[in-house]
Amino acid sequence: MKKLFRFREMLLVIIIAVLLGVFSSRSSGFASPSNLSNIFNDTSILIILALGQMTVILTKSIDLSVAANVAFTGMAVAMLNAAHPDLPLALIVVIALGIGAILGAINGLFVWKLGIPSIVVTLGTLTIYRGMAFVLSGGGWVNAHQMTEPFLQTPRHVFLGLPVLGWTAIIIVAVIYIVMSRTFLGRAIYASGGNPTAAVYAGIDVGRTRFFAFVISGTLAGLCGYLWVSRYAVAYVDIAAGFELDSVAACVIGGISTLGGIGSVAGALLGSLFLGVIKNALPVINISPFSQMAISGGVIIAAVIFNARQEQRRGRIILRDRGASEKIEGIA
Repeated sequence: MKKLFRFREMLLVIIIAVLLGVFSSRSSGFASPSNLSNIFNDTSILIILALGQMTVILTKSIDLSVAANVAFTGMAVAMLNAAHPDLPLALIVVIALGIGAILGAINGLFVWKLGIPSIVVTLGTLTIYRGMAFVLSGGGWVNAHQMTEPFLQTPRHVFLGLPVLGWTAIIIVAVIYIVMSRTFLGRAIYASGGNPTAAVYAGIDVGRTRFFAFVISGTLAGLCGYLWVSRYAVAYVDIAAGFELDSVAACVIGGISTLGGIGSVAGALLGSLFLGVIKNALPVINISPFSQMAISGGVIIAAVIFNARQEQRRGRIILRDRGASEKIEGIA
């Protein structure tokens, strides 16, 4: 049993299953297939954002501008669709990805080339990107009647019992899993956070790797900008406010170490689903919004404590530190 609980992902699966059982006893039908599908669909945007945040955190950085990226990109593509309704949806999605990638690259360049701590950079760009959304829109809204039907309805189209929005999250999970486990970039991301010194000895450019991690995070945030606007059929300056903290919380709950180098795609996915279940269940059992915030905060603190106790596990280290090797040799 102890061996089973060493695996954070398995522990999260068990906790989520227990929560579903508890909430189902309070509200019949909560664990029905249709409601579980709705919970997954509601959590899909958070899953995509958390995967982008995960790539940044694994490099021992953080991206607090993801929600502002969502707001600016969502506003930009909504206004573009309203002004040019004949533009193909595929082109609009590509533009959203491009805008998000550019905003992520700006963060990455500051961190890579100027050596500014990521938390400082992204706190600044968080405000800047929100301000850009306000300037772009003049503080106005883009409402459902101003957007085209394909723009709004495509992510809502149900395929095999799940909306396209949910399938998009599943595809992104698969793509990020392949990138992180089967490519040089994925190995470099783990190495850059797990042991930057050893990564340099292995020929990895840590700064460049962090830059690409921010680009990935920004690109996924750009995609979420379109998905958010189409999901809720409105674009305004404050969309996704506070969602940057949810993306970090999902990663922490999922076992991604804020010290870098430790974590998995499955962990980010399960951490997001855990938050999704909590946020969907608490209103059902008549928990007040203030209590919901307290409960969510308590869960995050518990996850941080659990992570600290699990930090005995090391991240992916491709070369041992020279200093550590010399100490080991001295002991031998």
